[in-house]
This record gives sequence, C-alpha cells and structure tokens, in this order.
Amino acid sequence: MTVKINTQDGQIELSDDVIATVVGGAATQIFGVVGMASKSAVKDNIQALLRRENYAKGVVVRASEEDGISVDVYTVMSYGVKISEVSKNIQERVKFNLENQLGIAADTVNVYVQNIRVMGEKA
Repeated sequence: MTVKINTQDGQIELSDDVIATVVGGAATQIFGVVGMASKSAVKDNIQALLRRENYAKGVVVRASEEDGISVDVYTVMSYGVKISEVSKNIQERVKFNLENQLGIAADTVNVYVQNIRVMGEKA
C-alpha cells in the first residue's frame, strides 16, 4: 500500500517502507524501547532486533476509513519499565513524527510488545 498526498503541484506517493522507517525511528527514540521486532516473530520464532533498514518487518500500515492511516508497531522493551507508559509515549511520538515529517495523520497507533529484554542480555 502506498499513501498518496495530493498537492497543488502534483501528487506525492509514500511507500510503506518510508512510513515504516519514520515509525520505527520514532519508536526506538523512546526510553524503554530496546528495538523493533518482526511482526511475525512468534510465528517465525525470530527474536532478533530489527535494524533500521528492516523496520518494515516490524510495522504494519493500513489505510483507515478517513484520510489517515492505522499503524501497528511491534517492539521489544526493556525489563523494568512501565509498559503502558512507554506504549503511550510511542503512540504520541509516532503520531507527531508522521504528521510533521510526512504530513499524514495516524488515526490509530497500536503497540505490540513482542519481547522484554533484560539489560545485559544478548540479542
């Protein structure tokens, strides 16, 4: 899926990979987030953290009913953090970055915690 933005000068198309990079970058800036996880980590039994070039594997973008999008973010959090607070911070930061960097509104940002990482534990 691509997001299309119509401007007075023409049309801009944003691929899912572009959106996933912005979303993943926003999520990983939040204190308590160790990294991004694959959306199919449980099924594929993959517990490795995703690198920046693979954020699309940890982000699902869907068109919403209005002009915005719906985003699912799959994360790995640090042991001992308040998951609800970290998740709320992810939601706020993702919405803010999408609006300011890409000019698109996220109607919903769903956060999925795929794993908890104890400090000192290897990836």
